[in-house]
Parts: sequence; C-alpha cells; structure tokens
Amino acid sequence: MSIQIQYQKSHVIQGLRYHFIKQPEIKGLMLFVNVYAIITAGLLFYKKIRPELFLIGSLLWIVLMVFFWFLLPWLFFRKTTMFKQDWLFDFDSTGASLNSESGTATWDWSEVTRFFESPLFFHVYFAPKSFFILPKAHFSFEEQQLIRGFFRKK
Repeated sequence: MSIQIQYQKSHVIQGLRYHFIKQPEIKGLMLFVNVYAIITAGLLFYKKIRPELFLIGSLLWIVLMVFFWFLLPWLFFRKTTMFKQDWLFDFDSTGASLNSESGTATWDWSEVTRFFESPLFFHVYFAPKSFFILPKAHFSFEEQQLIRGFFRKK
C-alpha cells in the first residue's frame, strides 16, 4: 500500500512537541521542577522560606516550558530538511519504506522499537533518538487500523 505524505509546518511543530515532552530525561526534569515548585510553595505558605526561592522555581518552570514547547521544536524543524519534502510511504505485512527525491529508507516491523500516537501523527522509533513521524491525515481509517496492528505485532 502506498501513501503520499506531505507535511505542514504547524502540524510538524506540534508533533515534535509531543516527541520532546515524551523523552524520559525531559519528563524527569519537568517532574523535578514541579516537585520543587510544590515544596517551595508549601514552605512559602508556612513562612519557612523567602519568596525568592519560590519565584526562582516558577521562573525555571516557565523557561523550561518555553524551551521545550516552543524553541526546541522550532529549532529542530528549521535544522532538518526531512519535513520539508514530500515522501512516498509504502507498507505491507513485512515492513515499510519511505522514498523521496533525496533518498530511501526501508525497515522491517521488527526494527521498530516503539511507537505512540499523538493527535496528528504516528511517532515511529527505531532507537531512543531515531524517529520518524507519519501524519494520520493521509491515512484512511482502515489504513490507520492496519498500521496500528503492524506496530503492535512487531
């Protein structure tokens, strides 16, 4: 089965946000900052600390969110040409391939280490940092169910 894939910048940036927020090190960092904010808020409420410590935690949280939600996806999109070209995605029960003017990539379903779905994309991972996103908009409902089955079987 062959599907023509074209990317829209705003959709890709949204998909990259999901990719970055799902990374374990970023999740851990955000958890740490949130726990720090909760603890300092409690200590500030009981007047055990000065407000500056709470404000530092709040500022850190805002800076991290701006970086991971806005800046990092935009920089990644700007740096790579992968999402600025059209792809032909072929898949069957044994594997899949991507073809474009700049090259071809082929893989078996067993090479996929994990996948998850965001509202707009299938996120396909071959290694912890090696991934590709497939826009769901180009797949019919039946094709989406079929590809989910291939990912789950792997």
